[in-house]
Order: sequence, then structure tokens, then C-alpha cells
Amino acid sequence: MKEIIIASKNPVKAQATLNGFRRMFPDRKFNIEMISVPSDVSDQPRSNEETLQGAFNRANNAAALAPGADFWVGIEGGVEVEGNEVTAFAWIYIKSRSICGKSRTGTFFLPKPVAGLVLQGKELGEADDIVFNRTNSKQDNGAIGILTGNVVDRIGLYEHAVILALVPFKNADIY
Repeated sequence: MKEIIIASKNPVKAQATLNGFRRMFPDRKFNIEMISVPSDVSDQPRSNEETLQGAFNRANNAAALAPGADFWVGIEGGVEVEGNEVTAFAWIYIKSRSICGKSRTGTFFLPKPVAGLVLQGKELGEADDIVFNRTNSKQDNGAIGILTGNVVDRIGLYEHAVILALVPFKNADIY
């Protein structure tokens, strides 16, 4: 059994990670452990670069805290201003002892009331909860689930990027 450490206590991130590993490696068994580590970036990263750095830092901080695992996964959600609008996305960074992979989720534009709160300094999950009268939506379907009526939820958004981040692991001989 392969041990995965997800650098988060968020069950959405853990489930997306486990789903991605199982889909890419259906003949293997995995155990996942959730641990809390710092991202060493802003609570709400505000650029592509800062968000990727947060995912990278989470994976590396998890590896330092739990060095006996086979894989360490960092997932970091971020926002970025595009013109006069705000986009949302996440970066996934996966490492083992010998290889790493990374991928970014799809990007979507936030509605003006949510974007306004984020630009005032709120985290996206908190802004969603305020605008949509929710509680802890970031550990549920997230902004993407709310906005799509759960056609795409946060697990699905992250799972796809986890799969893409695992491409180097599935093709280690050419990476």
C-alpha cells in the first residue's frame, strides 16, 4: 500500500487527491493521511505564481513533517485579477522521493459581489459564505459548485488537476 500525505485537513482536497490517484493507478492501493502544514504564502494567494508557490511549499512542508510517505500533495487555491474581473483556480503539486508533477485546475470568473469581497481581503471561501449565505462552503462544494449548481464541484475541479499532475508519475521513464 502506498502512503499519500495531503497537506491539508480539508476533506474535499483529500477526496480529490485519492480519486485522482485511484483513477491513474487502478491496480494500486493507497492510504491517505491529512496533515496541516503552512503554505508560507498569503491566506488568499492573489496571483498564479503565489498560488503555485503555496502548493509547492505545502507539499515540501508535508514531506518534512512526514518523511516516511510515498507521495506528498499540496493543493492551493488562488485568485488573480484579469482586467477588471477576478478569476479563481488552484494549483496541485505532487512529489515523491524521485519525481514531481504539477497542474493547475480550470479557471473561472467570480461574480462581482464575491470578487469585491476577495479584493477587500476576504478569503474566497469566506466571501462565498457571505454572498451565498452558506457555512464553510470551502469544505463542501466551493465556489465552483455553488456557481454551477454542482455540475462541477470542488472535488471534481481538483480531481482533474490531480490526474494531470500525476502524468509524470505514470510516465516516469520519459520524465
